Amino acid sequence: MVLAMLAVHGGRIVTVASLVDELWLDEPPRSAVANVRTYAANLRRTFETHRGPALSRLAGGYRLEPTNESMDLVVFEYLVEAAASAWASGEIDAADRLLTRSEHVWRGPLVAGLQVGPILSARRAALDEQHMSAIELWARVDLCLGRIRSAIAALTDHIVAHPYREQAHALLARARYADDDPAGALAAIHRAESALAEHLGIEPGGELQALRQRIMDREPISLLPEPSASRPGPSGPTPHRARRGETLVREGRMAGNHLPRPVVDFVGRRQLAARLMAETEAASQHTSPVCVIDGMAGGGKTAFAVHLAYQLASRHPDAQLFVDLRGHSGGVPLESADALTVLLRQLGVPAGRIPTDHVRRAELWERELGYRRAVIVLDNAASRDQVRALLPAAPGSVVLVTSRRRLSTADVGPPVSLPVLTADEAVQLLARTAGQNRIEREPEAAVEVVRRCGHLPLAVRLARGHLAHRPSWRVADLAHRLSVSGTVLRQLAVEQQTVASAFAASYEPLDEPVKRLFRLVSVHPGAHFDVAMAAALANLPFDPVEAMLNDLLDQHLIEEIEPGRYRLHDLMRQYSAELSQAPDEARDRGEAAHRLLDHVLHESAGRAEQLESSALRAHVRLDPPRRPDLLGRSDPPDVEWLERERSNLVALIEFAERGSLHSYAWRLARSMWRFCYIRGYFDDILVTHGFDLAAAEKNGDRAAQAVMHNYLASACTRTGSYLDSLRHLEAAVFISRELGDHFNEHRYRANLVVVHWLTGNLAQAVDLRQQLLRERPGGAAVESILALANLGIALANMGRYEEAIRAHRMHLFMARCRGSQYDISNALGHIAAVENQLGHFAKAVRLITASLRIRDRTGHRFGEAEARNDLGIAYRHLGRLDAAREQHELALELAVDSGERHVQSAVWNDLATTLAVIGSTDGAMAAHRRALELATRIAHPYEQGRALVALADHLDDESDEALRYRRRALAIFGRIGAPERWDLARRLAGDDTADRAGARSSGTG
Repeated sequence: MVLAMLAVHGGRIVTVASLVDELWLDEPPRSAVANVRTYAANLRRTFETHRGPALSRLAGGYRLEPTNESMDLVVFEYLVEAAASAWASGEIDAADRLLTRSEHVWRGPLVAGLQVGPILSARRAALDEQHMSAIELWARVDLCLGRIRSAIAALTDHIVAHPYREQAHALLARARYADDDPAGALAAIHRAESALAEHLGIEPGGELQALRQRIMDREPISLLPEPSASRPGPSGPTPHRARRGETLVREGRMAGNHLPRPVVDFVGRRQLAARLMAETEAASQHTSPVCVIDGMAGGGKTAFAVHLAYQLASRHPDAQLFVDLRGHSGGVPLESADALTVLLRQLGVPAGRIPTDHVRRAELWERELGYRRAVIVLDNAASRDQVRALLPAAPGSVVLVTSRRRLSTADVGPPVSLPVLTADEAVQLLARTAGQNRIEREPEAAVEVVRRCGHLPLAVRLARGHLAHRPSWRVADLAHRLSVSGTVLRQLAVEQQTVASAFAASYEPLDEPVKRLFRLVSVHPGAHFDVAMAAALANLPFDPVEAMLNDLLDQHLIEEIEPGRYRLHDLMRQYSAELSQAPDEARDRGEAAHRLLDHVLHESAGRAEQLESSALRAHVRLDPPRRPDLLGRSDPPDVEWLERERSNLVALIEFAERGSLHSYAWRLARSMWRFCYIRGYFDDILVTHGFDLAAAEKNGDRAAQAVMHNYLASACTRTGSYLDSLRHLEAAVFISRELGDHFNEHRYRANLVVVHWLTGNLAQAVDLRQQLLRERPGGAAVESILALANLGIALANMGRYEEAIRAHRMHLFMARCRGSQYDISNALGHIAAVENQLGHFAKAVRLITASLRIRDRTGHRFGEAEARNDLGIAYRHLGRLDAAREQHELALELAVDSGERHVQSAVWNDLATTLAVIGSTDGAMAAHRRALELATRIAHPYEQGRALVALADHLDDESDEALRYRRRALAIFGRIGAPERWDLARRLAGDDTADRAGARSSGTG
């Protein structure tokens, strides 16, 4: 590349900056300048060794000084220009000799096979244009010298390679006619017309039309066109610019509207269209703004660009131009030179006035646009180089570019990626042809149809085609057909138009390693994936996979939802899977699934060890990772990775279970348990561990069954399903005893303490906890932190506050020794709850505030609802009623979000008490009733009793209903051993005494 740059600028200085821009099309490396100097030094040494041309280093750059005879490019250009001059002078034989020599010198396209930058790309295009002009000139020479068959052969090959050369078609028609083949001449003209009209959207020029008429009239035709026709000169002086509101007419030519017909059913994207309209109009006063619209196949880019062009046409009335650059149409993309021909012809420039030289053609394009206000749609662009040559320099025009690739260039602003339709927009599009009434009769089915179509405009249009041609179908019938697994892409086909074929145009140009990566990323069942996961799937290093993902992103086969994190559109996921139906592909996908699950399992366990270590390692028993190089490459580096991947982990566990990869399934579930528990994701625990309990039972893995029973119990407990929790824990204890696993048996029995406490068996809870603390299997204080926390809670509920404080303080001491922020925050909250009971409200506020700060810093949300509720209680007693109410309401919101129904019932009771102090009696009674209803539903006796007592206090003390409430509460408190039973019993005893006194007084009356 450095040699090519120096050679094409032979004898002139090439700056280092130019070399850097040519070698690195996007972002040059930091070492770019040093690299260029190294390349140049190597070239100089090579030339000196082999006596090559002199390469000089000058200020700011380099100069190569080859002899003209050593440069085939220089010799070729000289010979072609000399031949053109000889032809213009009528020296036919001299032109023939010079063209023969030029063809011997021609070695093919400049630096063929290399990816070049803007300078060499333009030089290559100009040289190719010169070579094509030379072929056409040589054909003229052949015709003049009577070598008609030679001209026909050369022109036929030339037109196959370059079907849009109108001059070449005209020459071939002349040659066929001269060879006594008028039918062949007419066929040549017909092929030219078809190529120009069908592919470029333009009519043939005057020369071809005149030739057709003369051939049909059997008139003689000259074989020697005007010499100037092959070398058109400048177009003459530039006329005045059209005044505003005046459509331009120049030299009898009017530039009409060449836009395709607007889409009659265009819907959606209104806000985006309005924004782009405003931006382009503001910019067009000073420049010709370029708007690049990209997006996935079938997303409606062309329809959107044409819609926008029609909106802009009234402000740019001089021309509305459209050219399909065929970047993703399955054939060869349209060359920039041919695209310029199309655009110039649409402007009304006669074919004979369009220069064959690429540079002069571009100059003519600039002159023609210089006095026009035009809208130009460059549709289906393949590359930025293809587009760059077509962009006008003069202000006043607007260019809309569409592409499936991401085109990034300094010449334009950032591209606009067209999103899929919203659900409402997609339903509206479906109704346009299927019928509004038909859709309104089955709105839910319509929503399902467009969801199955991924809200992709092409897919929705194909789906509505099914409905339009099948009036007997209900919308639900189509929804059912699309819901059948694996048939959506095949269902979405009308004649030759399919969603899959649209996707294929983006997929097929890719290199095979990138194609394989695309086929494998659909193995991941989750909503998104990162580079490390893709690398595990493909079994490739991280950096190459990152580059491949960028290739897929450029083709809009995947989407980037944030830096380094990607997703597949639903239909693109199906397309990826359907590309993998061959047996060897199935094996590759199976191996990729193992690699992905292994990577995610090690990544999850590594992050989860920051929350718990010994128990997790003992349970999951990890083998060495298959890809240790990928671990830790994903962001964020801490447990927040589990937050980001939570939904994906649930999907992967279900995926592993369906694929009979049970070992991965239950270990993944176990790895994420602690995180889900402390963040309050209890539904996730129920789903994942439910899957994996079934998997462990199928495998006969008794130890795994015990683990799953235990952690299912944790979620059941927090969501108020106490009977289910008791059943799971008893099963876990039974299995552990059966296996002789005393360590885990002890842990599972410890969890029974919480269930006993919540179901009102406080004495049993305390006795069991003290027994477990004495046992300590293996001579160590196994799970003593958990034991102390639960013991303190049970003691506090029995009114044994001093003992509860000692248990919680010991819990805090052990947590600080272990450095467990999770346990420190919990212990502080538990101590504060007891301090509230003892009347130390200011102290409770300080403790809870410290606990909440730790939770905010670590993201541990477990127990936050209880802590905020206790903070509300303390504020109430300190007279800060508004703050108390705010904390209760926040606690209720947190408890509802996490599904912790026993916490909700407690918060309703304490919120009601605060409302009563504020003076809202009705609000207080309503809140207590909510607490009673919820506590009764989940069989939480303590909160039932509290609600009943409070409701009785709000009623008339002498009413039968109040007495009935208090007696029910006393029965509950007495059964569970709650300290509130003593005060309540005294009150009821006083009521009974008053009743008897009243009865005696009544009797003596």
